[in-house]
Amino acid sequence: MALPAFSQAQPLEMRNAMGRFMTGVAIVSTGSGDDVCGMTISSLTSISLDPAILMVSLNHGSRTTDMISETRRFTVSILNSRQEAVARHFATRGGSRFETIECDTGEYGLPMIKNALVQAECSVVQDPDVGDHQVFFGQVENLRYRDGSGLVFNAGRFGDFHDFGHDEIPWWF
Repeated sequence: MALPAFSQAQPLEMRNAMGRFMTGVAIVSTGSGDDVCGMTISSLTSISLDPAILMVSLNHGSRTTDMISETRRFTVSILNSRQEAVARHFATRGGSRFETIECDTGEYGLPMIKNALVQAECSVVQDPDVGDHQVFFGQVENLRYRDGSGLVFNAGRFGDFHDFGHDEIPWWF
């Protein structure tokens, strides 16, 4: 199948094109006291191992973006392959998202999704504006993880990962 001709990278075309890049799915949360918020993200990247730095990229104007800017802290819960309903729940706008979701609480007192593959607590070290997003670089202060298959997102659909049966290859190769 041949690729179509190049065109200008308009927002919808960019979204459709980058949607072909399979990503993991996570929930980022933040808050102060009883005022907590969170959202589903696929824009999560490990930036550095020493020091441990994660990057999340969030839309300008979202409640979560504004709250992270204020509190300078956030948590990340990388979802397991059975947590599609959680991903969909946090992808909606408005309302209190944590009332019906089981969570753990870490050192920051912020919610992290129960049974997630990874739970990380981060403090913001940089937060540049880039295009229509604010990018948060968070130093990972506390971290825990478990084995399992992660929830993935590709071209507007959720799924899970199936390996080809090869030996594990360290990702720092």
